[in-house]
Amino acid sequence: MDTKTKYLGLELKSPIIAGSCGLTSDIDNLVRLEEAGAGAVILKSVFEEQIIYDIKRNTHVVAPTDNYGVSYEYIAQHVADDSIAKYFSLIREAKKRLSIPVIASINCFSYENWLTYANKFVDAGCDALELNMAILAYETSTSADDVERTFNNIINTLRKYISIPISIKVGPYFTDMAKQMQQLSWMGIHGVTMFNKSMQIDIDPENMKVCNASKLSNPDEIYNTLRWVAILSKVMRCDISASTGVYTADDVVKMLLAGAKTVQVVSCLYKNGVDYMRELNEGLRAWMQRHNYESPNQFRGALAVKPNEKASLWMRTQFMKYFAEIA
Repeated sequence: MDTKTKYLGLELKSPIIAGSCGLTSDIDNLVRLEEAGAGAVILKSVFEEQIIYDIKRNTHVVAPTDNYGVSYEYIAQHVADDSIAKYFSLIREAKKRLSIPVIASINCFSYENWLTYANKFVDAGCDALELNMAILAYETSTSADDVERTFNNIINTLRKYISIPISIKVGPYFTDMAKQMQQLSWMGIHGVTMFNKSMQIDIDPENMKVCNASKLSNPDEIYNTLRWVAILSKVMRCDISASTGVYTADDVVKMLLAGAKTVQVVSCLYKNGVDYMRELNEGLRAWMQRHNYESPNQFRGALAVKPNEKASLWMRTQFMKYFAEIA
């Protein structure tokens, strides 16, 4: 039985990846994740605010702050201790000690302020770059066209300067998800991760403060990702990595059956520890053995929407089967 998978053109020993998070910012955790069977690791994201701060600190030049206004100094204060140099050092150390692919992650907002840093990720030795593109139209002056233009600018620009594979990590908030994802896959990127975990706010009514809601996903969040992976996996020209709500080996199998090339896990590692990666891989192999599969390639996408099938009709059929009970 062989769980090897090719993702972003890279050879992985398992389709289960440790997604970008605080756990992947520590070299000891990265080593344990590889020992537990992770196919690859995606390092904790570097945020554009960190890069802006780094530019200002190291060049003594006032970095452009048009995107932040008066909030820039407040943001910089909170990232001051997270040096970009430490991140590059982690990449180099991980490449020395790990045999699995090491993927760096940048949380993009625009490209003007940090484009010169892009090749440093290549120089540090990472195998691929995931662009965590958490771009939402929060302002009333921002349109869907503006968001699409930002995506296109970032992707087109980085493809000119980056020689390693590029994937993008997107949120689930597009008015034309299917069309937009397919078009992005035509731009020469190697993969799309669906989906990133958007920050959710809460309100403390007693202290009258805005605060953060839970940072971890819950198992019920898997279904939105599962739906879109099943709809898009046969019509994309790049790999899909499924993320959000994956807690068990059965969840991994579901995503692969829907057509995901790889599956990223984060919240379940926080709740169960990094060694839980071993249980996920053992569960995947046990399922494959029960169903007489020798490789994920034999069943990947078996339950996805077929290329010649209308997704709207496919979804309508599921609705009628499980809610109207007429099928």
